[in-house]
Amino acid sequence: MNHRRAAIPAVTGGVLLTALLWWAGASTEALHLQGATDALGGRVVADLQQWLAPWSYDPPTSVRFGSGALGEVGDPAGGDAPRYLSLYETALQIRFAALFAFFVPGAMLLVRRLPPVDGRLPAALLALWGWGVVAGTLAVTVSAPWLIASQGRGSYRFLPQLAGVISSGRQMLVVTALFASLATVLVARVIARSADPLPREAVPARAARLAATVGTAVIALSLVVLSYQSVAAELQTSFSGSGLLSEPGDLLRQWLLLGAWSAPAGVSFGDWLLYRAVDVLLLALVWTALRRLPAMLTRVTVPAMAVTTVCLTVVGLLASQLLRVALDGSTLKWDLMYLSAAIGGGVPAALVWGLTAGAAATVTLRAVAGGHGPTTDAPAGEPEPARP
Repeated sequence: MNHRRAAIPAVTGGVLLTALLWWAGASTEALHLQGATDALGGRVVADLQQWLAPWSYDPPTSVRFGSGALGEVGDPAGGDAPRYLSLYETALQIRFAALFAFFVPGAMLLVRRLPPVDGRLPAALLALWGWGVVAGTLAVTVSAPWLIASQGRGSYRFLPQLAGVISSGRQMLVVTALFASLATVLVARVIARSADPLPREAVPARAARLAATVGTAVIALSLVVLSYQSVAAELQTSFSGSGLLSEPGDLLRQWLLLGAWSAPAGVSFGDWLLYRAVDVLLLALVWTALRRLPAMLTRVTVPAMAVTTVCLTVVGLLASQLLRVALDGSTLKWDLMYLSAAIGGGVPAALVWGLTAGAAATVTLRAVAGGHGPTTDAPAGEPEPARP
């Protein structure tokens, strides 16, 4: 599939994702009505407002009050209220523009290298879903400095504030990215059927297994080693200083740690082992997907492997987070926000380690694939194409 054909579904998905999040943010006004509170309940309305606030043009109370937007007597920033509110609007404009700008190129790459035909449909759908979440996280990150400045506190603990802003808006992003990926896949499937037959790589089984093992080991470095409680604490507290860029610990944890775990303490060994089994399941999913991925791509390249590895890591994280909620039966007694607190977490770290794992797997695959051996997932009845 050429770039022109791939651009159509990518732009369709980007427009839908941007429109859905804009519409969701605009819905916060309706949640302020008394009828919404009466119908849904005050707790649910408050939770939904927290979900939607990062995508809403309605400035939160912290912006209006902290920047002096109320213009009250004695408020030192009252005269600059329009400027702070303008900064907030600029942050949202950058956020939505960056969301579209990040989603489209990644979706084009995925549609070209992993088109939703010939048994690739589930993989393409999951990859585009993961990329939608990544694009939204990057958009939030890019727009964060303007959002922080709009609150009038840009010079105070900037890095911890940046970490807090980046982690916002995840739950709504996970839902809307799923709908955008569905639309992208449907359009891409229609276009791919009218194109020429798409090739599939025939990859030596030994090379595929070794590449998957190397890539999974990179993911495990973050999930198992760096995410251990004592290591994570050392990572967060080892950097100190003063001034605007002091205290980078929270930000480093967010971009380097895929999880958090500790030795059994206060719980039975069986319960601890059950929760650790979720991490093992994540690594197993990553290994299986990486092993099959080279044979599903139309062409094995470093960008394609890196981006798809990021996407499958994000999807694996989402699956493990949902499983944790299901395992923790006590959470069913809590509210919506408590249940969804962990959903969508770890995406920045998935971006860092997924790119690294994908590149490492590709290098390993190219180094080993020159040897002889049986191929895996090769199309039956077709001559073996050139190996990567």
